[in-house]
Amino acid sequence: MRYSVNELHKFPIWTALITPFFEDGRIDFETLEQLVMTQSKAGNGLLLLGSTGEGLNIPLEQKKAIISFCTRLDIKVTIMVGLGGFLLEEQLHFMHHCDGEGVDAFLLVTPIYAKPKKEGQMAWFSHLMKATKTPCMLYNVPSRTGIHMDPEVPANIFATFPHYLGLKEASGNLDHVRAFKAAAPKSPLYCGDDNLIKEFVAEGAIGHISVASNVWPEKTYHYWKLCNLDPSKLLKEWASIVETLFHAPSPIPAKAIMKHKGQIPSAHVRLPLDINDLQPETLQTLIEADKTLQDWDS
Repeated sequence: MRYSVNELHKFPIWTALITPFFEDGRIDFETLEQLVMTQSKAGNGLLLLGSTGEGLNIPLEQKKAIISFCTRLDIKVTIMVGLGGFLLEEQLHFMHHCDGEGVDAFLLVTPIYAKPKKEGQMAWFSHLMKATKTPCMLYNVPSRTGIHMDPEVPANIFATFPHYLGLKEASGNLDHVRAFKAAAPKSPLYCGDDNLIKEFVAEGAIGHISVASNVWPEKTYHYWKLCNLDPSKLLKEWASIVETLFHAPSPIPAKAIMKHKGQIPSAHVRLPLDINDLQPETLQTLIEADKTLQDWDS
């Protein structure tokens, strides 16, 4: 661990990094290094093995290989690792491995499928938080987990654990954002929806975890900065552009446009994702959106 909680808060943009694969499904480590270096140059923190990184589609030993590879690169930005699933012992084992590799933070999502309520959520996060001293961020994404995080849970974690980093809120509902803020006004809030950055900033968010910054690392950082400093200069098409990245399951659209732009050699995704879920008109919309962003003065 290289950074304290307060130091991590100085990184406003974290990229939920895609995991690049060859067409045969093997991890493309050469491209992964290039992507990491691009994000480091932009000053964006890294979230590895989140849902955009297909963390649940990658076996444990391959996850370990990705972490070991990335933590050994010469970069000056932070590395957060996503934990997901509902087998506690497996999560604790992987967390212990990541701590040994010197990662900077963990992203702890509400357990999938089981749909625990408040007491179950609190017990789950507490077990994980007690197992590490590395800063941890909680993650509310009901569209993926099937359950909405109870607002009292991050409030209690914030009051109990000094290495609590904040909450990534990705429900797409600003009423939920306000409920979390009402439960713990001083708890750090991170935007988890690329199309709602401006609105999250208005609600007091101190950072953003982004899919869009895979494709547009500098533009996303610049948009965040303008939201905080000069909203009059915001690109009015931003929300509609980034929403297109979710017209098929993430990271399919992001990988498709990145391949088109030459950022990755293959848009391969692992089952149960399928690149054929992307409609041709979605890719065309993203190509046009990319042109709009390139013309935007940042």
